Amino acid sequence: MITKELLKTEIDKVQNEYLELLYKVIKAFEPSLKTEYLDKTIPKGITKSNMELSWHEFIKATYGCLSNAPIERADQGKYEIREVIG
Repeated sequence: MITKELLKTEIDKVQNEYLELLYKVIKAFEPSLKTEYLDKTIPKGITKSNMELSWHEFIKATYGCLSNAPIERADQGKYEIREVIG
């Protein structure tokens, strides 16, 4: 089992150049910051309940959104014929 003491020991081994990134990762797990971040990044007109759609609801809501502009693969083209490896 990983303990806070083990984490602290491993943090002491991290190179100084990575400390800022590590700090951001640790702060991302604080519930209050996560909620505050979500509140600031929600676009106008979108409610939190809309953002909490399940994965299946998301797929149902977005499936076929490109049906009027489908992605097409162009012709492969012609390539030179090379020596057969045998």
